[in-house]
Amino acid sequence: MKKGKLLSIATVMLAGVTLAACGNTNNAQGNKQVLKLSASAPLDTIDISQATGYGQTGNVFESFYRLGENGKVTAGLAKSGKVSKDGLTWTFKLRDAKWSNGDPITAQDFVYSWQRSVNPKTKSPYSYLFSGVKNADAITEGKMNPKELGIKALDKHTVQITLVKPIAYFKNLMAYPLFGPQNQKVVEKYGDKYATKSQYMVYSGPFKIKKWNGTGDTWSFVKNNNYWDKKAVKLSKIDYNVVKNTNTGYQLFQQKKLDLTPLSSQQVKNLKNSKEFKQYPYSYVAFLKYNFKDKNTDNQKALNNVNIRKALSLALDRKVLTKNVFGDGSSVPTGFVATGLANNPTTGEDFAKEQKVKNTVDYNPTLAKKYWQKGLEETGLKNLTFDILASNEDQNSTALTQYLQSQYTKVLPGLTVKVTDVPSKSAQSRAKEGNFDLYVSGWGGDFNDPITFMEIMNGDTSFNSGKYDSKKYQELVNKALNEDANDKQARWQDLVEAAKVINEEQGVTPLYQQTTAYMQNKNVKGIIHNTAGTQWNYKYAYIK
Repeated sequence: MKKGKLLSIATVMLAGVTLAACGNTNNAQGNKQVLKLSASAPLDTIDISQATGYGQTGNVFESFYRLGENGKVTAGLAKSGKVSKDGLTWTFKLRDAKWSNGDPITAQDFVYSWQRSVNPKTKSPYSYLFSGVKNADAITEGKMNPKELGIKALDKHTVQITLVKPIAYFKNLMAYPLFGPQNQKVVEKYGDKYATKSQYMVYSGPFKIKKWNGTGDTWSFVKNNNYWDKKAVKLSKIDYNVVKNTNTGYQLFQQKKLDLTPLSSQQVKNLKNSKEFKQYPYSYVAFLKYNFKDKNTDNQKALNNVNIRKALSLALDRKVLTKNVFGDGSSVPTGFVATGLANNPTTGEDFAKEQKVKNTVDYNPTLAKKYWQKGLEETGLKNLTFDILASNEDQNSTALTQYLQSQYTKVLPGLTVKVTDVPSKSAQSRAKEGNFDLYVSGWGGDFNDPITFMEIMNGDTSFNSGKYDSKKYQELVNKALNEDANDKQARWQDLVEAAKVINEEQGVTPLYQQTTAYMQNKNVKGIIHNTAGTQWNYKYAYIK
């Protein structure tokens, strides 16, 4: 999350792109409610089956529910939803809602959308999230027809979903745009053009997109007057423009042309005492992915050695990284799963505290050198050269890669570090092709449950680009997903143990948990910001 994900240095998985809301109350449009938003990168897709996050598009697409304040599930396209006692059958009653083109939104639109997303031909990166729905796994593996998926329209306004196992977080999932409807008539009308431009799409959410051509740096969200709850939407339009430089963003803020703009680490140090300074935390953990199938034979051998990976982790002083290098409020993670995401159902303890394994994310250069030498001896290697792949579309990107390069060279003898900084699309493409040694990636929770992190490294998901493969890890995650799915405490313990496995093995090396700092104009009200799932919600936003 994505995630989506938005906030990443190396990928915009968690929630789309990093957004900053802004507005100009003295614009030429008089008293109309218009916000001008900056994005750190272009909008890459508006196809909910193809998206790798919904940080922005969660405002134009809606599912049975949507996320309100504090991550609470609130009203969406369903006016009611109920689950059977055994947790296997969910029934949703739809309200009388319309698409942006005036077509009614029907139960069949949900059925069609789900079938399209799980169809292997669609190549949906999030198809694994349908696991647990009857026949979903067999369909995504190409072993069964998508029409056999456990979802059906009982009538025009009633959707019934059949699960093969109870899913503890299912209601939260149903607030994710991935599980929203798609208009089959529109998909078939536009064919290959579908979702390639804003006019080749219809919208179910508070806004609809205008002037997006698939590649450009500008686009707009316009109020959707066919939205079922349009009376609650105060904004008439949101204008987006890609602003890649935080200095430019701050200048626009000073000129009162932006109401919310993200800050670089240096700007944070200078502006943190301002009354307009604001921080937004997110359940996003940045980490290093290792390429366990590296095309370089020596590097593959090295990266498959647990002592080498532990050395790479223990060589990093995350306190210095977050406090001195960034200084934006980002924090040191305890492991793979974000702090503040979920709590033990019995004790209330934060999952992040329970997952911690000693000497995995601590700074210990002496122990790092010992592990490093041991790893080199075990692999028969003397000198190594690693290339770090990273996106250059985040304000902290250069600072991070420079720190990694400096620290590794200083602590680990015989290691040479190179950096490849490219746009996020290129970084994702290279990672997908396995064209990297180390990859600065990350994940933002799609919903408030540890499984949103654990599942991405479980087997051959599209996000496991480094091909991490641990039998013990997979057994524990699958146990939580299956036999212990309806036992809250047993399921929780499965996930804690699985997290300890990946943390002990350093299947990925956590770097920091993100907090983004902004300058925010006090006149912009009603923005809902969530720490998991669709990060920004502008449905109730307005300019005072």
